[in-house]
Amino acid sequence: MVVVVVKLCISACLGLMIGIERELKHKPLGLKTCMVIAVSSCLLTIVSIESAETFSEISSNIRTDPMRLAAQVVSGIGFIGAGVILRRNNDAISGLTTAAIIWGASGLGIAAGAGFYFEAFVGASLILFSVNILPWVIKRIGPSQLRQREMRAKIRLQQGTDITAFMKTIQAKDFEIKHVRVRDTKEKDHQVDLRVLTFEANHTTSIYQELRELEGATFVEVEG
Repeated sequence: MVVVVVKLCISACLGLMIGIERELKHKPLGLKTCMVIAVSSCLLTIVSIESAETFSEISSNIRTDPMRLAAQVVSGIGFIGAGVILRRNNDAISGLTTAAIIWGASGLGIAAGAGFYFEAFVGASLILFSVNILPWVIKRIGPSQLRQREMRAKIRLQQGTDITAFMKTIQAKDFEIKHVRVRDTKEKDHQVDLRVLTFEANHTTSIYQELRELEGATFVEVEG
């Protein structure tokens, strides 16, 4: 009984570690969710192992896989993970890391339930390191492309504006244009929808100000 309580407490602590990290980043997956996933996975693993041992003692003809329930946890947790993956209006996909952490929290609970405490703590440490510290290190010492972020902009141009010259002006401001869509508005103006890459150090407000000051721009909307 003491061992069971210890396993559940360890899994709760591991879920707490992961949950706090998500809470600090204001992600959909929070502290409560992580703890519930970790503790529930641990409980199912304990039940799976102990039930296999119990029923095998009743009769030699009964053979049960001790990790059968744990295997179902790994596949079943994907339903929760799929629920936090979102597609925004600008076609950007978000929530993949959160979904992966849900799967990771269940893995930590399984490891704790199976009695692999050291492995569980090492796994939790590596998850937190890979999510928080490693990206920061890579962005500092890696190629400049890793310090870029994608933004979307909608720019309405007044009639008579040379669109090609306007686009060249944007490129001259150190934006890397990935996609361009040009269409006419009801007011017979031109609207340019852009997907551009810029450095993370550039604030959204400063980018908006730069685009708003371009000659010919009458309306600017920036998202990123």
